[in-house]
Amino acid sequence: MVEVEARGPYRRFLADYGVLLIVGVALVAAAVAVGLFLFGDRALVRSLLDRYGLVALFAVLILEGAMLLYFAPSEALVPAGVALLADSGVEVAVVILVAVGGATVGQFLLFTFAKRGGREYLLEKPWFRVGEDRLDRFDTWFDRWGPLVVPVSNALLFTRGMLTVPAGLAEMEDWQFLALSALGTLVFQTWLALVALGLLGRL
Repeated sequence: MVEVEARGPYRRFLADYGVLLIVGVALVAAAVAVGLFLFGDRALVRSLLDRYGLVALFAVLILEGAMLLYFAPSEALVPAGVALLADSGVEVAVVILVAVGGATVGQFLLFTFAKRGGREYLLEKPWFRVGEDRLDRFDTWFDRWGPLVVPVSNALLFTRGMLTVPAGLAEMEDWQFLALSALGTLVFQTWLALVALGLLGRL
């Protein structure tokens, strides 16, 4: 009891309500992401980045990580964020970290759906646009190379996110998936940001 009373008011607040705060922020971001999924287009993404900055980038990257970003190319998100947000004083490293956080949340959601729902559950869903033959190919990759392919595939343009579902179906450990997914995404978003900075003449 003495130890609890010795804590400052902020630490007590975080201890009591920290989880609720995190869940609330995640729900708001998810609501924005759903709205973008239903009504979004490329012009809307750019206007949201311009108006809401890092919050919009985080929400859009949740969709990208969950393989639900059908209205804008994933490789354009961080370069657009760098171009639009760097002018307003936001550090490029912050843009990258927010992008990695959003994409990792999205991938973890898809990973969890695969782990708990199973293969047939996903294949029946209209929003899951990976065919059975393609999924078989990625399952084979995971069976052959194991968890190592998660960061490798995430770091590459055309295979990004494709090993999320096989990792879930293989019941990979949550913490291991999160770490490897974030690592691959960090590499991917960093090289995209460097390309954007090069094109903008800021390197």
